[in-house]
Amino acid sequence: MSDTPTITISVVSHDQANLIATLLDSLQSRCRSSIEVLITSNLPETLPLSAEPGFPVKHFCNSRPKGFGDNHNAAFRHARGAYYCVINPDIRLTCDPFPELIALLERHPRAGVVAPLVTTPSGALEDSARDFPTPWSISKKFFGHNRDREFLRGSLNADAISVDWVAGMFMLFPREVFAGLGGFDKAYFLYYEDVDLCSRLQAQGREVLVSSGVSVIHDARRESHRNPKYLRWHISSMLRFFLLHSLRTRRGKRKS
Repeated sequence: MSDTPTITISVVSHDQANLIATLLDSLQSRCRSSIEVLITSNLPETLPLSAEPGFPVKHFCNSRPKGFGDNHNAAFRHARGAYYCVINPDIRLTCDPFPELIALLERHPRAGVVAPLVTTPSGALEDSARDFPTPWSISKKFFGHNRDREFLRGSLNADAISVDWVAGMFMLFPREVFAGLGGFDKAYFLYYEDVDLCSRLQAQGREVLVSSGVSVIHDARRESHRNPKYLRWHISSMLRFFLLHSLRTRRGKRKS
């Protein structure tokens, strides 16, 4: 194996040592690509890093909690891979997804980010790729009218599905794209960092793609449904996105 990994995987832990251990086991058993893993502990914790997993692992501990984007931007400064993968600790692999995802990026040189399909542990398709949200679409979703899963199902015959945005649970970037974009906007503490980043990619004329040829499993933690603090972050991030995305859209229309 080369000393320089092909892919840097960045994962942020919020006192989630058990999830991190399972993710490392999943990478060890399923992934044959050349990888390194950067783990950022956003809260004080002891991680299960005693056993050598077969790939380089670096562990960073924050002196104070940071937001989602700020953590992954900080980890990127230590990344050595030609590709940068942002991944949640509750992702599990069923196979090595990286050869297919990298091949898709190579076939589509204007792609700025690619993601696999994401399923629940029971095998149901998650709404991990969506249209850009609007006040109207958010209102419909609140009342139970969610078309995101149907939107993906209707596109599964294509190897590359072009979407507005993909969720930050699993995003793979060419290194130079993430660097050129300046990473995530750290003004979003939590939620909508992924939506905003995809909006900025498209403002640069880049594509956001989902591969229908590979999938991962996501055991979702819906904190904003239970904790008022998370819900407040969700709402404030949503309002910030609506404002900035509207401004980008207007500038794009003026240029065209």
